[in-house]
Amino acid sequence: MDVLIIGGTGVISTGITRQLVEAGHGVTIFNRGETDIDIPDAVSEIHGDRFDHDAFESAVADVEVDVVIDMMCFGSEDAESDIRAFAGEIEQFIFTSTVDVYHRPPERNPVTEDAAREPPVSDYAEGKAAAEDRFREAEAEGAFDVTIIRPWSTYGEGGGIFHTFGGGTYYIERIRQGKPIVVHGDGTSLWGSCHRDDVAAAYVNAVGNEVAYGETYHVTSEEVITWNQYHRRVAAALDAPEPDLVHIPTDVLREVAPDRTEMLRDHFQYSTVFDNSKAKRDLDFEYTVSFEEGVERTVAWLDEHDGIEVGEGDAFEDELVEAWRASAEDFLANFE
Repeated sequence: MDVLIIGGTGVISTGITRQLVEAGHGVTIFNRGETDIDIPDAVSEIHGDRFDHDAFESAVADVEVDVVIDMMCFGSEDAESDIRAFAGEIEQFIFTSTVDVYHRPPERNPVTEDAAREPPVSDYAEGKAAAEDRFREAEAEGAFDVTIIRPWSTYGEGGGIFHTFGGGTYYIERIRQGKPIVVHGDGTSLWGSCHRDDVAAAYVNAVGNEVAYGETYHVTSEEVITWNQYHRRVAAALDAPEPDLVHIPTDVLREVAPDRTEMLRDHFQYSTVFDNSKAKRDLDFEYTVSFEEGVERTVAWLDEHDGIEVGEGDAFEDELVEAWRASAEDFLANFE
């Protein structure tokens, strides 16, 4: 089929672009053209600002495709632009949503696709949920068939490795050097990362798949581990020393570093497990890249591209660990 990807060079969408070409589809990507990523020669490119809706709609007006995959729709206004651009012109619209649409903490684990979305955990989540709803309305109005995919924590070549303070790559050097690693809470909340190649394969299998029309899918990790295990596996993947894990309560971290802990506030602190059974059934989703292998590949890419930055984040963690350990010693001394 002929497929237009809005995006096409991000962590997930790079994998989708390459795998679509390998599967024999015709691929066009629309983005700013500012990301230095190798893409197959067979891919056609249109450059522009997706968020300048008038210009975007004009740029894609003459593009004849069967399927659109939008990796860059973040709210109802973006959704309205897609609907104006593609209603009645395409067969299938695949919207990249997120598991962030679910309220936290979830009522029960594993989370299924019909779990509660209210109240939203963040503005980002609220925007994605609103876009989902608008696309479903457009589908009911006959604009095009819609498939919604909700990834979780997706990583891979071109991106970083998450940790308590987000995605700063200084974390990798701390692991390599055996420096203390701050872990929120007692490190037993659950997390799971899925390599972009596995996530991308589900998208490719959704293209033109009529079973997936009108459906919503989780495409998430099948290897859910505690944060303590997470850091130890990163260290093992990098042949680094056993990590020195420093546990600090989440509310303390939020108080001392609110700007660095937004992902911790909305996501990392909660234990979540997502049910992938629908994607396994309909999209042949498989978890094939182990976390350790994915970390090796991701960090190798960062090394090759000089992508590991050590600076303010590293210094902040050193200062935080020193202060926490000193205060803990003072506290314990009161009970000796």
